[in-house]
Amino acid sequence: MTTVSVSRIMHDPRIDQLADLLLDHSCRIEKGERVLIEAFDLPDATLVCRLIEGATARGAVPLVSWKSNAVLRALYRNATEESMSLAGELESARMEKVQAYIGVRGAANSSQFADVPHERMDLYQQHWWKVVHTDVRIAKTKWVVLRYPTDSFAQAANMSTPAFEDFYFDVCTADYAAMAKAQEPLVGRMQKTDRVRIVANDTDLEFSIAGIQVIPCAGDRNIPDGEVFTAPVRESINGRIRFNTKSRYQGTVFDNIAFEFKSGKIVKATANETKKINEILDSDEGARYCGEWAIGVNNRVRHPMLDTLFDEKIGGSFHLTPGNAYEIANNGNRSRIHWDLVQIQRPDYGGGEIWFDGELVRKDGRFLPADLQGLNQGL
Repeated sequence: MTTVSVSRIMHDPRIDQLADLLLDHSCRIEKGERVLIEAFDLPDATLVCRLIEGATARGAVPLVSWKSNAVLRALYRNATEESMSLAGELESARMEKVQAYIGVRGAANSSQFADVPHERMDLYQQHWWKVVHTDVRIAKTKWVVLRYPTDSFAQAANMSTPAFEDFYFDVCTADYAAMAKAQEPLVGRMQKTDRVRIVANDTDLEFSIAGIQVIPCAGDRNIPDGEVFTAPVRESINGRIRFNTKSRYQGTVFDNIAFEFKSGKIVKATANETKKINEILDSDEGARYCGEWAIGVNNRVRHPMLDTLFDEKIGGSFHLTPGNAYEIANNGNRSRIHWDLVQIQRPDYGGGEIWFDGELVRKDGRFLPADLQGLNQGL
């Protein structure tokens, strides 16, 4: 089955379409720019080869890093402050040399890092991930990250590999120009909003987004895409929330996650792995505050598949993020953690409401105001 799947992809013209999308739409590659293509656990090299060829044809200079999650697991399990600091120093020096970054992440085993002790993974987050990706890649390059269709990914989505490939390419090569146009009225409303209230099963949460930049996302940084994000005013969140979507973070699958907030801080956190989730939230001072809030508007993505890049875009969902805020929607929170947690509010997931300054703008996953009806298409 795997051989057939790889063969299909290698000769699939949709790979060329995806490569062009990443180079031209997401990263807007220009002549003379250096682009780092970083690949993790890919079943074949086809997309990377197309990206190399495409970057060269555009007059850019491609650089490739090919990584194995099995090797990374060994590095993380044996991590020391010295080893992670050295890796961070070397990789950040490389990242400083490029103008664009394309990260393509596959997974032969999605749970590869499940048995890495938290304290070792935290060394990686602090000395490698933060200094390379948060401080350099996100802040200084034109970047995009995406998943790659693998058997394990298809299994997580409860689909056959061929059916998942069809779904993957359909979602990833969407009409992002049309998506951006449909997002404009929501951006305008959020820019004028002070108080947000969210009501759902075991959820009653209020916070302010006043004065925080609102960012529409239509294929610029994530593939697939489809969200509009901002950040809560750091100390404004109060209430409780229960997320109804599982989340894989640092190799562990978390379920039934519930938070209680007081003055912006998560003062109580429970889950199927309550001890582990609190270890993550105790990573640093900013991990118990939120750095992002976003509304998912990609109606082609309907159900969670234990992959944040897809799950956070689900039509009728939103996500709230303990940890670091992006500079472009900055509430001042800093952390080496950035963990997008999803609540789906369509009726098949229990329903829910989002209010802007006392106006009900979305109920059971569907937008109510006339100017937002375009975001309901296909839902």
